[in-house]
Amino acid sequence: MTVRTPDPDPADDGRDPLEGLTGIGHELRVPGANPGWLSDVELLEARRHLPILYVEAVPVRTDGTGAVTDVGILLRATPMGEITRTIVSGRVRYGETVRDALFRHLENDLGPMAFPMLPPQPTPFTVAEYFPIPGVSAFHDDRQHAVSLAFVVPVTGTCEPRQDALEVTWLTPEEAQSAELSAEMEGGRGTLVRQALASVGALR
Repeated sequence: MTVRTPDPDPADDGRDPLEGLTGIGHELRVPGANPGWLSDVELLEARRHLPILYVEAVPVRTDGTGAVTDVGILLRATPMGEITRTIVSGRVRYGETVRDALFRHLENDLGPMAFPMLPPQPTPFTVAEYFPIPGVSAFHDDRQHAVSLAFVVPVTGTCEPRQDALEVTWLTPEEAQSAELSAEMEGGRGTLVRQALASVGALR
C-alpha cells in the first residue's frame, strides 16, 4: 500500500496528551479521544498480527453519458524522498463505515472541492490483497498484509491535492492503461487501474 502521512487525530486539540489520563484495566485512555485511532506503535503491532483493511479509489471524470473521459493519478513523495504514482488510498478506522472512509480519503487526497459522487450503495469493483512477500499476488506492500476495497469514483469539482499528494494528473483512459504508467506506479497499482477501467468498459 502507499506510504502515507498519517491523518491527524480528530481528537488532537493541542493539549498535553497526558493531562487527565484515566486507567481502564491495563490501558490508558484520554477522555474524549477517538477510540478508532491507533498510535504508531499500536499500528505497527497490529500489522504484525492482522490484515489491515483499506479503501482505494480511482478518481475519474465522465461525460454526459457517464463514459469515463479522464483518470486521475496522484504524484506522491514518500518519506524516503522517492516520487511515485499512485491512487487515493487509506485505512478504514474502527467504527467507520466504508462510505465514510472512502469520502474521507478522497477529501484528504483531492481536497474539499473535488465533490466525489459516491453511489447510494458503494460496491467495490475488486478486492485487492497486498502481501509483504512479492509474488503472492499482483499487489505488494513490504510493510504489511492489507486487504483493499477498490472503487471507481467520479469527481465533478476542482482537485487540489493535500497532505503528501503533490499533484493529480488527469490522463485519458488509453494513457492510464499504458505500460509506461504502470511501471511508475507503486505496489502493482497499474494492474488495479486497468481493472478499474475494465469495470467501467474503458479498457482498450
